[in-house]
This record gives sequence, C-alpha cells and structure tokens, in this order.
Amino acid sequence: MARESFDKEIQFLRMFVLTSGAYSRQQFAERLGISVHTFDKTIRRLKEVVAAMHQQVPDTQKKEFADMLRYSYFDSTDPMLLFLFRAKSLKESESQRISTLLAALNEQPLTATQLLEVCSKELPTDASLPDEKTIRNDLKYLEEVGVITKASGSRPYRYRIHNAFIYELTQDELLDLYDFIDVMANTQVPSVQGYLLRDGLKKHMNRTTGTSNETAGTEPFLYKYHYYSRILDEAHLSTLLSAITQRLKVQFLYFSPKNNQAYSSKNTNPLFEREMEGKLQKAVPLQIVYDHQYGRWYLLAHDSRHGIRKFRMEGMTQIEHGDPVDNAFFEEKKMEVDERIKLSWVIDTGRAVTVKARFYNPARSGPNFIKDRVHLQGQWGEITEENEDSFVYEITVNGTTEIKPWIRSFGSSCEVLEPRGFRKEMIAEWKELAEYYEPVRENF
Repeated sequence: MARESFDKEIQFLRMFVLTSGAYSRQQFAERLGISVHTFDKTIRRLKEVVAAMHQQVPDTQKKEFADMLRYSYFDSTDPMLLFLFRAKSLKESESQRISTLLAALNEQPLTATQLLEVCSKELPTDASLPDEKTIRNDLKYLEEVGVITKASGSRPYRYRIHNAFIYELTQDELLDLYDFIDVMANTQVPSVQGYLLRDGLKKHMNRTTGTSNETAGTEPFLYKYHYYSRILDEAHLSTLLSAITQRLKVQFLYFSPKNNQAYSSKNTNPLFEREMEGKLQKAVPLQIVYDHQYGRWYLLAHDSRHGIRKFRMEGMTQIEHGDPVDNAFFEEKKMEVDERIKLSWVIDTGRAVTVKARFYNPARSGPNFIKDRVHLQGQWGEITEENEDSFVYEITVNGTTEIKPWIRSFGSSCEVLEPRGFRKEMIAEWKELAEYYEPVRENF
C-alpha cells in the first residue's frame, strides 16, 4: 500500500475501534473527511487483508468487518490491528517482486543480474517487469533491514538469506528465544517489530517440526492488548526518528484531537476539492515521548512561529522529510526542550508545583503493594514521612494535570495534601462520584 493510503487506514481503524461500529457509513465518511465511495473501498481492502492473514475465518464472520476484527480474540495473543502492519508500505507489485527475490535467495546465493533473470521468469505475465536498478534498490532495502547479507567474495556481489543464526539453535533454544521475544514485544515500546519477529520465528519452528498447529508449545504467556493507538502510531516512528537522527525538518497534516475531522484525502481532481480541517505543519522534530498511562505517542518539535510545540501522533498524517537544519541550532533547541520537560510527569511544560500526598498502607498481613507501586511508578518523587499506617510522598512536577490520573488510580488509598487547589479538585471529583452511587445505596 502507498503511504497516503496507510495513513487513511490508520485513522479508519482507530475510529472503527473507538466507535465499535456505531456510526453510519455517511457519519463515518464525514468524520474521516472522505467520500462514502472511498469508505466502501477501504472496507473492502481491509476485509481482503484480514482474510489473507486469517484464512480460517468462518464465512459467517466474513460478512461483518467488526466480527473479523474480533476473530479469535480469546485464542490469539496477537494485538488487534497488527495485521495492518503485515500488509503496509508495500504495493502489490513490490510485494510480488520481493517475495520472488526472497524465494530465489532461499535456495542459493545470487547476484543482482541473476535475480533480474529470475524475476523475468517467475513474475506473472501481467506484472510490470523490474529493471536492474529496481532490483538493486530492493536488495539494498533488504540488506538494511537485515533480511539478506552479502556472501563472501569479490564483485559482482552475491546475496543470501541472513538466517544462519536461527539454524544454529536447537528447538529448545528456539522456544526460549520465542518466549523472550514474546515478553519483550508485549512489555516494551516500540513493539510492532517484536510481534512480526515472533510470528516469523513461530512459522520457522512449525516448518522445522512439521506441525500445522501454530500455537503448539509456543505460547506459555497470554497477553491481551488494549492500546490500539500505541500499535497504530508506531507507523510514524521510523519516519520521525530518522528525521531526528538526520537533523531534518518534517512537514505533516495535523488534526487536533478537538477537531471534528481526523483525516483528509489528497484530492487530485479540482472538482472534488474540499476544505480540510487539518493544518499543514512544518517543524523540527526534537523528541518522541510515550505515555504509558494512556498508550499515546507524542512528538515534541520546534516551530519557527510558536517555539516548542507538542503534537499527538494519532493526529499526524502525510509526514514527509524536509530540509536539514544546522547542527548547532538543533542542539540548542534539544537542550531547550530537555530543560522544559525536566519536571514533566509526561510532557507538560507548565509552572512547577510541589505535590504532596498521603498513601495508606494495606492490611499489615500481606505485602505493601501500595508502597511497591509508588516506588515503581513514582519517578523522581520521594517518601518524606512514614509510619505503620501510611506514608507521605512528595514530588515537584510541571502542573497537576498529568499526574492526576495516576493519583486518582489509587482510590481511597491516596489523599492529596498539597497544593490546596489540587486537593479541592480531587474532593470535588470524589463528591461527584459519590452522587452517582447514592441512589444505588438507597435502593439497597
């Protein structure tokens, strides 16, 4: 798929999951900024992708796209929507060509000229035949991502599949490697590469053992994935990280979370042009931050008009690299953003305040999981007072907005002491919650 098309499908799937199919076709198309015709084409394309990844989907579940997304939810350890990454970035012609190259290299090392001859023989007659430059670009890409490597010898270079390491491991060692990749992919970010590596390793073990059961002996852990934005937004990571590494500006169309529209297609026909709600942004990317609380990615960048800007990556589409910037300028702005977020719970750059909260210990008979969690998640905060029943935790942060959900998640085990304004906010929230439950108590 082309990059622009993938942007559309990212926003399409995000909205589909969030709305659970509650929108009509017209409402869905308007919210995305596409036509109903494009909506129908996207649905058909996604159905084809899911069907290709899950050949065993029952016919009754092929009728509704929502059912296809929910397929085997309790039996599968794959995060939802990962299937999109298996079909992304490559057009159909590229997919056919690269598959042909890998199949040929799996048999023996070959040169670029020999691979060109293989493509001429193996590709379908209706497919566009590549030239030698295209083959060399494909080989360069496959070598960069570690799929192939140059065989020893002089020019012309011969390429081979880079899989010697896997074949040197025993079946037990492969299972240990699979378990390690499984744990890391489910607990670390970014994770998409780990999931794809896990799937490839699973298929290899199934081939070597001669079993058709894909889960036989390979899934001692069962993770259930909920952060769709985290998976979907990883599509932008490579582009943005390479821009940061190369000190390049980026240009993208940005849709604020408050917008009524989440996407806008590229209109090539002036008769069908429509006003876009997204804003074209040009900025110097400086840092990427991941929010574990909500599973969101953020880009911190420098804008020539507004200085340091914060963008939620779920609203970024059509990202393109721009001109390089001066190294000294980049380092100056990087130091500035580091200083601005030094006391941020996530990315807040507001005024610094000192938050003081009392945490109440659980029953004395068991482990103190409250204190353990504060130690684990409390970042640079410190415990300043402690007794048998409770302890006081203190931290200086930029504003209270981002730390509030963490404190609120402790429920009655946490009491905000300072600042007074923050304490009043929490009291008002808990009073509101109490009112919701009051009629239920009266019924009892």
